[in-house]
Amino acid sequence: MKLPEEGMLLRIFIGEADKHNGKPLYEQIVLKARELGLAGATVLRGMMGFGADSRMHSAKILRLSEDLPTVVEIVDTEENLNRLMPFLDAVVTEGLITTEKVRVVKYRHS
Repeated sequence: MKLPEEGMLLRIFIGEADKHNGKPLYEQIVLKARELGLAGATVLRGMMGFGADSRMHSAKILRLSEDLPTVVEIVDTEENLNRLMPFLDAVVTEGLITTEKVRVVKYRHS
């Protein structure tokens, strides 16, 4: 697969404990992105953060949070990312979804 130089970055901010059909929501998003043939996806686990409810989530040693901030990042064309949006609209009940234009410098595999 080849990506054009001008692409879009989709970021989905959710909680690690968020579920869809009994499975981790971040996992379901990545699997759906793969099913749709998107260029790739990465899940990042945050150490600390808060969202719209202002509830603090932290990975401090003395207080292990069971719901750490989680970000799913996907870079692809705007057209391809738009194919994922109906799924996200249905499954992301709490969180934040953003997009921004990015310049793809290199996208290769062996």
